[in-house]
Amino acid sequence: MTAVPESTGVLVVGAGPAGLSLAASLRQKGVDAVLLDRAAEGANTSRAAVVHARTLEALREIEATGELVERGIIVPRFTVRERDRVLLTVEFGDLPTDFPYTLLVPQNVTEEILLGRLHAAGGLVHRPSEVTDLAQDEDGVTATLASGERIRAAYAVGTDGMHSTVREHTGIAFEGDAYPQSFILADVHLDWAGGSEEVMLFFSSEGVTVVAPLPGGRHRIVATVEEAPQDPTAADVQALLDARGPRRQPALIKDVVWSSRFRVHHRLAARYRAGRVFLAGDSAHVHSPAGGQGMNTGIQDALNLAGKLAAVLGDGAPDSVLDEYEAERRPVAEQVVSFTDKMTNVATLGGPVLRGVRNTLLRTLDWIPAVHRTMAMNLSELSTDPARR
Repeated sequence: MTAVPESTGVLVVGAGPAGLSLAASLRQKGVDAVLLDRAAEGANTSRAAVVHARTLEALREIEATGELVERGIIVPRFTVRERDRVLLTVEFGDLPTDFPYTLLVPQNVTEEILLGRLHAAGGLVHRPSEVTDLAQDEDGVTATLASGERIRAAYAVGTDGMHSTVREHTGIAFEGDAYPQSFILADVHLDWAGGSEEVMLFFSSEGVTVVAPLPGGRHRIVATVEEAPQDPTAADVQALLDARGPRRQPALIKDVVWSSRFRVHHRLAARYRAGRVFLAGDSAHVHSPAGGQGMNTGIQDALNLAGKLAAVLGDGAPDSVLDEYEAERRPVAEQVVSFTDKMTNVATLGGPVLRGVRNTLLRTLDWIPAVHRTMAMNLSELSTDPARR
């Protein structure tokens, strides 16, 4: 455990992808930033595994993109399916970007790369350092840690997740609800004919199931279920694929590398700023994993905010510049929460009549190029870039 400095320019609480990106960017820009995390060590599981084009563009700022691409799998398309029938195909190849694809890379690898960029900029993560109190005045923010240490900062940013201590101490409401279903998350080795060229979303009345390739010959399975077992087994995942996956060439689970269960909320912070305290990443928004956009939106939040904090602290810009962060990023999260919620609801329609109507509509839309482009722009989050709207 390293001693926490008594003061800094920006205090960042939470060392997930958003916090690491924020701290690395600030330090590269010459702003003193201290990153705290209450966990004794960083993530060692794959969790969020999709990095979209807009995020790869943004991460060039801290020189993380090249290594991410080298260590991930390039996937050029998403398909929406019901069993063996393809309902809709989303191709990324024609996107207006240097990264016309989706990158599949485990979150622990992403965090390892981002941590490397932080270290290269002279920063580190102070672990375990739990913030128990946060107070602010006209001149700055004071955080009290469980150890009794205190740190003073000009500004503080909460990137400490859905149950954010920073957000709770600001009194900012986290508006929304939870999905009734729970989710199974598993990294597996499997035999199947799907290959590694696409992410497949299987729709069924029981829930949505995502199958995506990962480096090292693994696949990621994400599925909604009524009540997920605490530690999903190979038999649990096999049962899901048998009930929802391809029939003509069924998938066979060989083993489970890692698995978990979780519940998902769709929530959005009422504000992103309270005086000298800001929210980014899962502290500010959480939503369905459909489309794999949560981590991406959070990283983009962090890099946007880093630029504005550096302008104020390093370049003498007025504090009012920081108000632009919420104005620019909250509508993006609002759009992502709405988009993923609609995807989840459409995927889980009950009743054969409604599913038949949905499937017919999706197959019809599959013939319309503008629909393909809109879906690709939304999934890649390039639609959030004002220059491309």
